[in-house]
Amino acid sequence: MEKKTTAPYGTWSSPITEDAITANTINISDVIVDPIQHVVYHLENRPSEKGRIVVVNTHLGGKGDVFGEGFNARTGVNEYGGAAAIAYDGTIYFSNWDDSRVYRVNKLTGLAPEAITPENKYHKYANFAVHPKHPNLIVAIFENHKDHSGQDNPRETDNFLYVINTETKQTYPLVTGATFYASPVFSPDGTKIAWQEWYHPDMSWEGSLIYVADVAPSGESLVISNAVVVAGEKAHVSVSYPLWANNNTLVFTSDKDSGYQNPWKYSTVTKIAKLALSAPVQEDFGGPAWLLGAYPYAFLDHTGSTALFTAFRDGRNVLYVVDLQSEKKPAEVSIQSSHFAVITNIRQTFGGAVFVGQKSDEAGGVILCTITDSAAGPSAQCVTLKSTGSVAPAFPPGIISPPQPFTLPRGDQPIHVIYYGPKNPDYIAPKDEKPPCIVNIHGGPTGIETQALSSAKQYFTSRGYAWLDVNYGGSSGYGRKYIERLATMWGIVDIQDCIDAVKILAATHENSIDVNRVAVRGGSSGGYAVLAAMSIAQDVTFFAAGTSNFGISNLKQLAKFTDKMELHYMEKLLGGTVDEIPEIYEARSPYFHAEKIKKPLLILQGSEDKIVPPDQSKDIVKKIQETGGADRVEYHEFAGEGHGWRQAENMKQALIYERVWYENRVLPASKNE
Repeated sequence: MEKKTTAPYGTWSSPITEDAITANTINISDVIVDPIQHVVYHLENRPSEKGRIVVVNTHLGGKGDVFGEGFNARTGVNEYGGAAAIAYDGTIYFSNWDDSRVYRVNKLTGLAPEAITPENKYHKYANFAVHPKHPNLIVAIFENHKDHSGQDNPRETDNFLYVINTETKQTYPLVTGATFYASPVFSPDGTKIAWQEWYHPDMSWEGSLIYVADVAPSGESLVISNAVVVAGEKAHVSVSYPLWANNNTLVFTSDKDSGYQNPWKYSTVTKIAKLALSAPVQEDFGGPAWLLGAYPYAFLDHTGSTALFTAFRDGRNVLYVVDLQSEKKPAEVSIQSSHFAVITNIRQTFGGAVFVGQKSDEAGGVILCTITDSAAGPSAQCVTLKSTGSVAPAFPPGIISPPQPFTLPRGDQPIHVIYYGPKNPDYIAPKDEKPPCIVNIHGGPTGIETQALSSAKQYFTSRGYAWLDVNYGGSSGYGRKYIERLATMWGIVDIQDCIDAVKILAATHENSIDVNRVAVRGGSSGGYAVLAAMSIAQDVTFFAAGTSNFGISNLKQLAKFTDKMELHYMEKLLGGTVDEIPEIYEARSPYFHAEKIKKPLLILQGSEDKIVPPDQSKDIVKKIQETGGADRVEYHEFAGEGHGWRQAENMKQALIYERVWYENRVLPASKNE
């Protein structure tokens, strides 16, 4: 047994390097299945190709790309995108990022992708549904970014459901009137269509509706009739992810009555929507739909009688088999040989289901799952069809720090966290030293930090840092009431939860955290939380240093320029519009309190970010510099990047900036300085 080296926390050498993290690593953003040919495809985000997303035939490995250079299967609908491609009878239809047109390609023909929508850079498409009887007719979300002055304006987009005719290569309106649309789906016989819609000022998880209508061919397009609301309620009930089990039964998720997203079903025969379980389960079977098409379930047979669902528990997913006919208690699935932390984008395939799976200790990828039943309950046999190419398998045993979920007690408002201790088999810290800690605040703010393996987290834990993910009040995955804890209290509840989480964990778990050496970091609204923690919190010096990735600094300014989907989001989070409560917007904006930032602050920003524009970062940097803080703020902008890092070189450089920042500003930190 080799002797371990004794060295202070945060100074350990690690084989998890920036180059190792990005080398040959891909991200899988979606998986799609051809319902006719039963072929599985996945969407592969390649940092080595500047973040280009390629549709790949999963079965063909390295020879499976369905198109070559010059195409990028990504959409800007709702700015966050998702559901950029679909497969049907050997043909792939996808939105192309550079020109926003929809293309079709069939690799067997050897032909290049062909555009099937008119040329117009302001028009964006996503969430495709091919008519099962008239496959030349495709329904999609259509978003027009051209405002009344003729400019590309993500704040004033128009959203509809449109029909794309692949023969005429023209588009035709089908459903109009709502603020937003998602998840158009045809019944198997093609006589009915369902969709989700919602209206300002709601986000979809606050209040939304599901419609069902008759649909029929009409000339070169389709026409709907007898459209009725079958589930949901504005402002009060969220409904999501509609999918036809058969010609008469529509399945979806809803938080009606229970406050948790549970499986529901609607019968076109009885005209009744009801819970698909014997009793509600206090777990969310689905999360907020920031991205389109990320279904949390799929049917397990052609009759639609049973479905495989995911649910959230302690920051990870569990699987259930739901009997949609008998309305029994859902049966939790035992997964043989492996356990997945995150399961998303579940699709039905021949003999089972496929999904994007992530583990806590090794690479995930596209997973083929078959379910068998026994007296002990259902079990899953899982096979990896395509690995993400994660670096984890290349590292020595014992270096991966496992997630440790805790529900920290705090009166009637507990805090959910996930803790990762410092871990490196080659090192040990000096006796009685406690580890420095990096507190990570997720974005959204209606989001969740999961237990999925993160190379960034392991990058730091293998160097001797502890890492703490805080799913503060307002996070998803713990029910509607937990989300609503942040209503009117953004910038207060989330920040206090993060500070309290550090204090409680340090007090209840000996040697878990050195409270004098705690950094805080986050991206987007998590970046806002970093800035807020260092400027408007009760103790702005609690954290030794911070890193804001494309964080919000000026809420008053953001209210003028935010994208359409989040146009009224802040009104719920703050308690009114900027005109109604300007003093609250100013009080909660770090920009107006920049002089209170006394601890070192690193700010990283993408030059092309349309969700949190670069001025949000540049302005607060300038304000800090003007108020005597030039020596404690550092700013780096990544050219060509948007809301997050997609390019390998920028991903590497961001890690280096952050690591060096903590080495210089956190490791020596002391409250007695």
